[in-house]
Amino acid sequence: MSDTDFFDADEKAFIDGFLEKGYAIVPLQERERLDAVRARMYERAMKQLGPSGAKRPSLDAFFDHTERFVPVAKLNDFRLGVIEGLNKDALLRPALFKMARRHIEWAIGSEIAMQRTVNLSIQLPKDKSSLLPLHSDVWSGNSPYELVLWTPLVDCFKTKSMYVLERPESETIFREFSKYKEFDAEKLYRQIKPKLVWLTVPYGHAVLFTHSLLHGNRVNEEKTTRWTFNVRLKGLLTPYGVKEMGESFLPITVRPATRIGFEAVTLKK
Repeated sequence: MSDTDFFDADEKAFIDGFLEKGYAIVPLQERERLDAVRARMYERAMKQLGPSGAKRPSLDAFFDHTERFVPVAKLNDFRLGVIEGLNKDALLRPALFKMARRHIEWAIGSEIAMQRTVNLSIQLPKDKSSLLPLHSDVWSGNSPYELVLWTPLVDCFKTKSMYVLERPESETIFREFSKYKEFDAEKLYRQIKPKLVWLTVPYGHAVLFTHSLLHGNRVNEEKTTRWTFNVRLKGLLTPYGVKEMGESFLPITVRPATRIGFEAVTLKK
């Protein structure tokens, strides 16, 4: 099937690259939106930390060296408190979507369902408690039609970032999975480590990827902390997995023809 005549050149190039690798690192539009989200995250974090006799750190110092202000033992409670407050912010999901909308629509289409809540990951240097072992989300019943938008609040590189096994290699593992059925996640990671790609994602960029890829992270061996959002998106009318419409996803961009169609079906009932 040829779609050359229906896409502009830059959109076609993006699609071809995404199909080849299973992911794309994209520049975010309206950078001031990201700055505003980061500032609100900082204020929420300061509130979560509570009053302190110490001088309030600068925004950059806090994000780069969170380990100086939040011990590992309290990190998860701190993270949950911060993200709970931010998920009550009606501007967060629209901001993340709008900043990456161009590429999201190139990858998914214009009618989209988005995860109800945004997830937050904080990985301190040398912290072994915040690891995401090698996995593919479709193994746990998530829809293969979902993509993940992974948005850093800091520069991400090397072990401060995430790794992926690009689409051809991931699909080879899936086809030959019987060879690895006795492997745990760590043994499989060691087996495929030479083929993994560590993503370099500067602040102001995001990763859009199919979570059917094998992916994960390791101990952050860099000197600064990683802060990242992740949220799932999918075509509104594509099949759902264990994360269903209403419970896990909400429609965000429904076009008139679909609205009229839904209403017509409802009236017939």
